[in-house]
Amino acid sequence: MFNPTFATPNKKPSGSNMNLINKQLNADAQESAAAPAVEPTTATTNAPVAEVAATEPVVAVEPVAETIAAHDDFDWTIDKRNVSNYDDVQRKKYDKVYEDTFVQINDGEILKGDVVGLTKTDVVINIGFKSDGLISLNEFRDVQGLKVGDLVEVMVVEKEDRDGNLHLSRKSARIYRAWERIMEVHKTGEVITGTVTSKTKGGLIVDVFGMETFLPGSQIDVKPVTDYDQFVGKTMEFKVVKINETIKNAVVSHKALIESDIEAQRAEIMSKLEKGQVLEGTVKNITDFGAFMDLGGLDGLLYITDISWGRISHPSEVVKMDQKLQVVVLDFDDDKKRISLGLKQLTPHPWDVLPEGLAEGTVVKGKVVNIEDYGAFLEIQPGVEGLVHVSEITWANTPINAKEFFKLGDEYSAKVVTLDKDARKMSLSIKQMTEDPWSTIETRFPEKSKHKGLVKNITPYGVFVELEAGIGGMIHISDLSWLKRFNHPSDYVKVGEHIDIIILGIDKENRKLQLGHKQLEEDPWNALEDTFAIGSVHEGTVTRKDDKGALVQLQYGLEGFAPNRHLNKEDGKQVQADETAQFVVIEFDRNEKRIVLSHARIWEQAIAEEKEAVKKEARAETEKTKKAVKNIQAKVEKATLGDLGALADIRAKLEGGEEAAKEEAAK
Repeated sequence: MFNPTFATPNKKPSGSNMNLINKQLNADAQESAAAPAVEPTTATTNAPVAEVAATEPVVAVEPVAETIAAHDDFDWTIDKRNVSNYDDVQRKKYDKVYEDTFVQINDGEILKGDVVGLTKTDVVINIGFKSDGLISLNEFRDVQGLKVGDLVEVMVVEKEDRDGNLHLSRKSARIYRAWERIMEVHKTGEVITGTVTSKTKGGLIVDVFGMETFLPGSQIDVKPVTDYDQFVGKTMEFKVVKINETIKNAVVSHKALIESDIEAQRAEIMSKLEKGQVLEGTVKNITDFGAFMDLGGLDGLLYITDISWGRISHPSEVVKMDQKLQVVVLDFDDDKKRISLGLKQLTPHPWDVLPEGLAEGTVVKGKVVNIEDYGAFLEIQPGVEGLVHVSEITWANTPINAKEFFKLGDEYSAKVVTLDKDARKMSLSIKQMTEDPWSTIETRFPEKSKHKGLVKNITPYGVFVELEAGIGGMIHISDLSWLKRFNHPSDYVKVGEHIDIIILGIDKENRKLQLGHKQLEEDPWNALEDTFAIGSVHEGTVTRKDDKGALVQLQYGLEGFAPNRHLNKEDGKQVQADETAQFVVIEFDRNEKRIVLSHARIWEQAIAEEKEAVKKEARAETEKTKKAVKNIQAKVEKATLGDLGALADIRAKLEGGEEAAKEEAAK
């Protein structure tokens, strides 16, 4: 007989169990049909009638009309077949056995399943669920010889997809297990093995435990790598240096393994390092300030100043990339892992092995290796330099700029002036290679002699002229021209031009010549005094104008100055620059070479002269009238009325003339 307690409402029976249940139900139905009909009863319990009667008194109940359905009179307690009954313990036992026949799975769960079938495109996997799952063969490309019966690990993606099928994935299971493994090795620092599968922007993709990880280009090697293609397909060792649990991304590094090996070698080398120790290294990098040497896992720096006893502008002049060199340890720092190396220290200092013939007064030849404001350094031999001071460049007393005179790399012969081997200093002289020209200056350049010189330098106060090497002097700005005044000597002459000069004076002790240029001609001011006499009027052109006044160009190349108030015109305006006008000389100073002009005086003087003419005419008329009156008075002894009238007219005329003269004078 079917036991209803096995039908658990929350679980689905398997296919075999369902068949058994159906057979049992059919048998019970047939038994019920063959059994005699049982009278309906009003009892509301399934307990036997005899038992009820024994425990409780029978109470009469009024009959109630009931609707009797099929099998309502079936007594489930009566089992007429040979079927065993179970007690509570057995019932619980068999309930558990039945429940265990159902496999409980969840989405995202990883299980092991059996390969129960293979198709051209899929693999059939049985995980003990009510149905089997299909996985694409593409997820088994790494498995060689897959066959039915193999046990594989898969992940439950969905228990039932839209079509009701079980969705499994071997790839997802591998990635999940790989991520667990990657997180574990990231914590422990374990070295793992991976295969470079492809190149990507900025680095490589590495397959680690079946999961793709990123290898940045900077983490491939300790040296910069530009060709990533050479690593594709290679199997290498890595360390997981960074993970992102949110997006399940991992970054690996091969460089970290190399650095750890180098660090071990570095620690071993540092433990045995001593100052003065000679090591062999390989040049691995060259910079402007030195060269980095690989000492076998430990880097050292060879400064440019420690490469050669002589001056070099760049380390590449002496060392080359990948060159092996013997170097000496100058200093090192255990904490900062820095090592200072030297190359020149392996050879004696050049000052300690100077030639015996080198002494004061000897002539040497050197190359310009450094130029300063105070002079230039000549390298006599590598590591041995001498200074040519600016005062030892030329015999001339004119200032010389060493940076303009010397050029790096140029060679010069010089005489050794001083030599101090202990202090390792040497002073040289170029000018002493020739005779001092000032020793015979009076005979070669006597006073009043005329020469042609080269303009070497121009200052606000004068022009420096070189007559020959070591001989020169200055023309003061006031000695450039008799007639013109210059704001700056460059307005008259330029550097590099030749100019005629006359020797005005010689200062042999201070090595100075006083030169002149205007003195080559007679002073024109002696002859111009009559031409430009005070009050004379000349035509002139304003060449320059400022707040104080204007410079006026006159004839014969002469310049005059017109004060600002003397530039006024009759119409109230002023004479402007580049304008030509009439000027009157109001001052002429031959000693100071100065002419003062005025334009205003011309028209002011014309007005004054006109007024004076009117006054003279009025005075003349008055005098004439007075004479006429006196003549009449002398002739007339007695005045008649007519005479008195004529006299009155003359007097009125006379008074009118005086009044007009007064008004004109007032104007």
